[in-house]
Order: sequence, then C-alpha cells, then structure tokens
Amino acid sequence: MTKASYSSGDVIADRRAGYARLLAADGELLAAADLMQQALELVPNWAAGWDLLGDYHDKSGDVAGAIAAWRHLEALDDAGVFGARLKLALHGASPAGEGTAVSYVEALFDQYAPKFENSLVGKLGYRVPEMLDDLVAEEMGRLGIAQFERGLDLGCGTGLMGQRLRGKVAYLEGIDISAAMIAETARKGIYDRLDKAELVAALNGRRADADLVTAADVFIYCGALQPVLAALVPALRPGGVVAFSLEAHDGEEAVFLRPSLRYAHGPSATRDAVVVAGLELLRFEAVVLRFDRGAPINGLLVVARKPPVDVHAANDGAGAGGDVAA
Repeated sequence: MTKASYSSGDVIADRRAGYARLLAADGELLAAADLMQQALELVPNWAAGWDLLGDYHDKSGDVAGAIAAWRHLEALDDAGVFGARLKLALHGASPAGEGTAVSYVEALFDQYAPKFENSLVGKLGYRVPEMLDDLVAEEMGRLGIAQFERGLDLGCGTGLMGQRLRGKVAYLEGIDISAAMIAETARKGIYDRLDKAELVAALNGRRADADLVTAADVFIYCGALQPVLAALVPALRPGGVVAFSLEAHDGEEAVFLRPSLRYAHGPSATRDAVVVAGLELLRFEAVVLRFDRGAPINGLLVVARKPPVDVHAANDGAGAGGDVAA
C-alpha cells in the first residue's frame, strides 16, 4: 500500500482521482465518489481506486455503495493488502476471521514507519511501553527476578518497547511483520537480533527459550487471543513472563472489530483466555492507552506467568512410588 499503488497508470484516471481527493478533503464526499466512479470506468482493475471509492461511499453514509466497491476490491486484491475483508466485516458483509490480516497489517506499517513515533507518541499521547515496563519491573521485584536471560518483543516496531526493556534483558530479540519498521529500529541498535516475521509463525518455530515475551499494542490486530496464546505459551520457559496490551470494550463479545480496523477485547473473555492458555495471571489493569481525535482509547494491560516446574512435587511423587519421566 505504497504511494505508488495509488497511481492507476492512466493519466486521465489519476487526474480525476486527484480531484476526488481534493473534494473529499473539503467534505464533498458524494462528488468525490462520483469522480472516482468515472476514473474506475477507465481503469476497472485499479485496486487502490476501488478502495478510495469504498471509503468515500462509507464516509458519506452510503453503506451499500461502500460494500459494492469493497467487493470489487476484494476480487482484485488477492493478497489482501487493502484490508477489504476487514472493511466488509465491519459492516456485516463478511466474516472478520480470527487471525491477523497479514498483508494488510504489513502494508499499513510499511507505510506508517517513517512517521510512526512522531504520530503515536507526539500526537496521540501513547504511553503503553512505559506502562507495561512499569508493571514488568514491579513483578520482577515481587518475583525476585534481577534480570531476564532472553526476551522476545513481538511487534517490536521502531523499538519503543525494546528501549524500555533493554536494561532488564541480557539478550533481546525483536520480531515485526513490517520490513520498514525493522529498518527503522535497526538503526537504533536496541536489539541483539531482529527478524521480519508474522508473530504466530515465528512463535511456532521456537522452542521454550524465552523468559520474557512482550507485545505492546500488537494483539489488537490479531483478533481472537486463543491462537496467539496457544503459540506463545510453548515459546516461554517455565516461570517465564508475558506482558501485553489490548484495546478493551464493555460489551458481552469476546472480541469485535472497530471502525479503526483494530480489535477490541472484553475483559472477562481476556481473563478466561489467559487462564485457558495455562498462564497464571499476575496483573490485569484497565488503562487509557492513547487518545484518538481527542477521545481516550481504553485498554487492558496484562502480565502473566507460565507456571514454574514444581521440583518438590515431582520428587514427592517419585518418593511415593510413582514414576517420574526423565
């Protein structure tokens, strides 16, 4: 979803699309949609054009028109870069699915990388890494952990979480789906290792070697928590700690898709998912994650632990005549 993808390859179509953007910026959404429709008559296979047309219809209140445009987009964009499935799901026209819309998220953050920190920290009051780090530090003190041996920062982005963790972890790895984000953080020298990968696939390929895993505003793009936690827990050593954030909602649903195309999770369902995954819940905090258009985005900060191996219980079992596997 680079800027280049917003050129149709046809000069006249591009000119009409440019005028449509100007009209949309002035609030003339119906006129913008009409011009985009004219442009698409010249280049009917232009995926980015259908994306823009759908957005103009949606913002003007023409849901049927938006759905029709995104149906065209879905058919043209096999990789799902423009997030048509999510946009259709938002209006009940398609199932949202439980996993990450990988190509959409990758393209989103590749485009966002150069302005990520300025937008998130400077304009939106983003403090999730700081708040998560504070909770981790408090639990380190309570559990008697002086330093973690190996940490894994999922969705590391430009290193905002990694900067906080660096002094607490002897060996720190970062994983992100966006090559542009990886390039941004590589310049800072925060991590001992960086990998571009989808997080569930990356976790499934690991053995139980991490004693700290963090995910600051990452699972909000993943939908259901169970598949993520099912991959994460085996990557943790016994006694290992996981800390993550979520956007939250007050409804009955375990998870639902917001107009931002991010997922919000229910507190009760989140607690259940953590316990079902086999983790001990250490901290569960309701917080304001950031602000969006002046409104607070409410969320959850979760810190949990994989149960440590109970050596005494194992020895007791052996002494009572039971067999203990080597």
